[in-house]
Amino acid sequence: MSFQAHEQNGLVWLTSDVLSGIRHGFSTRRGGVSPAPWDSLNLGVSRGDDISNVRENYRRFCVAVGTDPARCVLSRQVHEDNVRLVTDADVGKGLWRERDYASADALICSTPGLPLVVFSADCNVILLHDPVRRAIGAAHAGWKGTALGIVKKTVEAMESQFGCDPSDLRAAIGPAIGTCCFETDDDVPTALRAALGEGAKPYMNWNGHKWHIDLKAVNTLWLRCAGVERIDVCELCTACRQDLFWSHRKVGNARGTQAAMISL
Repeated sequence: MSFQAHEQNGLVWLTSDVLSGIRHGFSTRRGGVSPAPWDSLNLGVSRGDDISNVRENYRRFCVAVGTDPARCVLSRQVHEDNVRLVTDADVGKGLWRERDYASADALICSTPGLPLVVFSADCNVILLHDPVRRAIGAAHAGWKGTALGIVKKTVEAMESQFGCDPSDLRAAIGPAIGTCCFETDDDVPTALRAALGEGAKPYMNWNGHKWHIDLKAVNTLWLRCAGVERIDVCELCTACRQDLFWSHRKVGNARGTQAAMISL
């Protein structure tokens, strides 16, 4: 399994082989209309960019993915582990209508034509598809969400709401900060050890000054704990590849935001 890069009219995005047959994409920073410091395909609605630019960026990204920008439903990420069931009543929330939910770091849906959107500027973004029950999920997992096991809880919510069998699910973990660049203090390894015990140990390395954590591997572990077997992981590091991605760790708040999108 692997990720594929695509380019269309200057817009660059990624897809995962494990999600072939379902409309999805992981955006990069290329191909939009936003000026600096959001240049150019900024898909974040709360970065300070003009909303008209953001909506045009969504239009372009949705054309590439094959979805309808008017029907997009956006997460509301607060680094918690709340999973929201999305229905037709949520059409356009976050981009064209106000979001009436205070927290939604993960979204699940079984309604055709509702693109689910989660965001990243280093954090893990995970897309899920059950081709048997025809259900999808999208989760945002920073280190706090990773420690809380949000992706496992997303799988469990899909089991509860749609009757999904985890062995039928396909999961793709998109571009995110890698072990090479994610340096942290004791808070993160303490939280991961509390959640996963010795299972987290292989993915935490001490360099004498800071911990280096492989959050993609930890989220893969959570998926396997949930019973998901088919998992694709993008090797690209958002902090290393600032030509393609924004990195909060590298540039702080003066930046745009990538998105991951999936739709039945």
